[in-house]
Amino acid sequence: MSLDIHAEITLDIERPAAGGWTLARHEGQVVLVRGAIPGERVRVRVDRVGRGVAYADAVEVIVASPDRREAAPDWRCGGNVFAHVAYERQRRLKGEIIRDGLGRIGRVALRSPPDVLGSPERAYRMRARLHAKHGRLGFFREGTHELCDAAATGQLLPATGAWIAAAERILARDRLAGLLGIEIAENIAGDQRACHLELQAGVDAGRFAALAAAGALTGLSAERTDRAGVQVLAGTPVVSDVLQVRADDPATALRLRRDVRAFFQGNRYLLEPLVRHVVALVPPGPVVDLYAGVGLFGLSLAAAGCDQVTLVEGDRVSGQSLRENTEPFGARVRVEPRSVEAFLQSYAGRVPPGGATGARGGPAETTTFIVDPPRTGLSKEALGGILQHRPSRLVYVSCDVATLARDARVLLDAGYQLEQVSGIDLFPNTAHVETVAAFSGSRA
Repeated sequence: MSLDIHAEITLDIERPAAGGWTLARHEGQVVLVRGAIPGERVRVRVDRVGRGVAYADAVEVIVASPDRREAAPDWRCGGNVFAHVAYERQRRLKGEIIRDGLGRIGRVALRSPPDVLGSPERAYRMRARLHAKHGRLGFFREGTHELCDAAATGQLLPATGAWIAAAERILARDRLAGLLGIEIAENIAGDQRACHLELQAGVDAGRFAALAAAGALTGLSAERTDRAGVQVLAGTPVVSDVLQVRADDPATALRLRRDVRAFFQGNRYLLEPLVRHVVALVPPGPVVDLYAGVGLFGLSLAAAGCDQVTLVEGDRVSGQSLRENTEPFGARVRVEPRSVEAFLQSYAGRVPPGGATGARGGPAETTTFIVDPPRTGLSKEALGGILQHRPSRLVYVSCDVATLARDARVLLDAGYQLEQVSGIDLFPNTAHVETVAAFSGSRA
């Protein structure tokens, strides 16, 4: 029996599902519910109906979970769909989501949900994109183009919220129109902040230099939709960090500088734990870091002693930061400034510079590929290229369990084995979870 939009029904919540939903059933029909916790009985209002699935919001909790807590003021702002769930339960739910996604989509059966490394829930976010509308700055409420207060989500540092408020005052004071959005990048300590402005066509970018007075910035840049190129309005729009790749070895310190527009992982508290986890999964031997970004994983391995690292990055902005970050390593690393697909077509298993010895001496018996692709996962061409080269080990860092599961199925069918899966909660209280999976396979 099909449910009608706006119908209200009582449901028993069975289990978590991807995207912050929980799953229940009504007369055999699947209902995905927001605002509930598995084990609860809730009254819901149906919001929309798809093919064989209804979507609903919890409007009354009849039997509450002991893990329920006071919800965020606006759970749709900043994606805080799990904010009503005690944090330890959130971590377990995300582990269940990883296991469910791998099993349902990739037909990969995990004996138990993987552990998910937790994060402080507030002030964790180092990168944010704010939308601009009528002089206000904020996130879009989920599923809408309505602005909401980014500072109220608790994801940003208080100083970042203060900068946003000051910027809004300057926009109003100077009657600055034509701003579409602001990209904010900070370092781990929060003592460096850079901003990049996205401006409408025809706007005088120079007028927006006034925003540099909103608070301390390393630099401010701007770009118009009708004109190629970036205009630097103040300072140098770059931030930098020093990462301790191995906690007990100061010699493994890695300095990374990045342009405000470059992709970078967003959680200041889990950046080093994520890097150390990936480094620990890589055995001695050559490393090819696909989707290298500014060098987070590949250069961390170089800092830890690997002397045969190839870094592949096709994005111009991230690639420029990458080249600057590789300079201290000289011939131990090579940068390939092209797409992953183009690189793999010509790679054909060449040994990178540094000879045939591994990072710790002795023969380099294992070649490791590291992939950290966009949310869409590996393209067919990229996955085909990886399988053609057939690295002995593949470390896959994924921000979307569905595409990881899809790609994992292809790797397993090609003879790889899934050795390890773990979760990293880079965005607490949201539906997102980072997954790190390690695959191994013998060379054909």
